[in-house]
Amino acid sequence: MIPGRVEFSLRAPRSAPANSCGTSCRYQRRWSRPSYAWRTACPRYFGAACHFTGYARIGLTWAGPATLRVTMDSPALAWTLTATSTRILALLNTMSAAMPLATWRLRSLVRAQQRLAITLGMGQLQLTGTMPSGHTGTLMPGRMYFIDDSQATLDGVDLGRPARLRANSVIGGIPLPARGVLATGQAVFEILDPAEYQRTRPQAAAAA
Repeated sequence: MIPGRVEFSLRAPRSAPANSCGTSCRYQRRWSRPSYAWRTACPRYFGAACHFTGYARIGLTWAGPATLRVTMDSPALAWTLTATSTRILALLNTMSAAMPLATWRLRSLVRAQQRLAITLGMGQLQLTGTMPSGHTGTLMPGRMYFIDDSQATLDGVDLGRPARLRANSVIGGIPLPARGVLATGQAVFEILDPAEYQRTRPQAAAAA
């Protein structure tokens, strides 16, 4: 696996300015209710589970120390969310920042993180698994914040307010948090094509 610098969020805008895609792979994903269907996602890893993949112009504006406004041109999205922390999250974020990336190779650590997610109200998460594309990947959250305050409209339709789900939503069999979470961190994905692996390895090393 080749680690890439991936900034990701769950149920939030996604962008990857430098990653193991081998190209400037920028992507966004959005959860649309009440249809319960993924409309847009990272086409490389999640495209196989989507009804539609495409590009959109996204704007990000900080409206406060922890309040973010997200806009999208088509479909028209206006979204304001506020990130909050707790003592437990602050402690976990400090610990995660001090942990070497190599520790994520330990299955015991990954399982411990997944059990911890349950206690935080995120439900049954799976940080390591097979993506809809067939790639094996591991998400490595570095910092996490709860999203309990959020308002959004999509093409003029109110999408409602954040809620905790009894069961995790999934995309292509990959479970998502049962509550709103903003996370930043890194991820690694196995590159299946040997030629792509040899081509991407020096690019990833240069971006490290």
